[in-house]
Amino acid sequence: MTAAKRKIGSREVHPVGLGCMSLSSTYGPSLSSADAVAFLRKAIDIGYDLLDTATIYGMGGNESLVGEALQGRRNQVLLASKCVLGFRDGKRLLDASPDAIKQACDASLDRLKTDVIDLYYLHRPDPDVPIEDSVGAMADLVAEGKIRMIGLSEMSAAELRRASAVHPISAIQSEYSLMTRNPEIAVLDACTELGVTFIPFSPIGRGYLSDVSLQPASFHEKDLRHTFPRFSEPYFSENQGLRECLSGIAKEVGCTAAQLAIAWTLAQDESAVAIPGTHDIEHLESNFLAADIILSGEIETSLNEAF
Repeated sequence: MTAAKRKIGSREVHPVGLGCMSLSSTYGPSLSSADAVAFLRKAIDIGYDLLDTATIYGMGGNESLVGEALQGRRNQVLLASKCVLGFRDGKRLLDASPDAIKQACDASLDRLKTDVIDLYYLHRPDPDVPIEDSVGAMADLVAEGKIRMIGLSEMSAAELRRASAVHPISAIQSEYSLMTRNPEIAVLDACTELGVTFIPFSPIGRGYLSDVSLQPASFHEKDLRHTFPRFSEPYFSENQGLRECLSGIAKEVGCTAAQLAIAWTLAQDESAVAIPGTHDIEHLESNFLAADIILSGEIETSLNEAF
């Protein structure tokens, strides 16, 4: 079975894309540059046609890996990156001013070794800059041919509406999974209303919604998951029943827990495109196949009742 493609703006992509952040030390030691580039090329070989990166991932290093991997294969993928969250002198910064956005785009184009970014996101709202001003700068980049589509990341329905009044917004991404349901409050409805593609990231709950044995106490010191309550006590232990429930239902369906988690996410919005991240080849292959899983209403009800 081959899953029907879904649209982002005028482009069609497979329902499962690749979030590239985990290639850059987010959850512990990263792959070597050579291995990361080989991994990304393997993803394209499998059929991944949406790669999602950002300026802040690896302080620009992630974009450089993606740019290297895309040499000779640029036209095979929809390339997405993000600005606003950036860095200077090795420190993170938040700046959504028009000048900063345009400078960040030029730097990203250099690292990505391309002359155009297909989908360029405002990575976070900047409380010091009206979103209208930021989107106006993005619209200038569209007019200049440096980006093709504008996206928003981790923003509210109200911010999406304000942005859309300035320029069409093609996509908005937020964390969304069986465990993280915030977009259901208003963002999903706003996407439907405005014709914006919803891009759920971390549909596997940052590894929580999988069959992989997790021992938070042994996570690497740089693992971002140390900051998430779901991986700390008493919550981690108290929620083990959810992991067991998910695995049990996955066995009924005939898939892995992670595949079931992705399939559930895709079933909540028939236009959504999920971007799970991994640096494991087996998981890369498995995640891609989740798009072929069709969930019955009974299974969806069981999952929703459990979670």
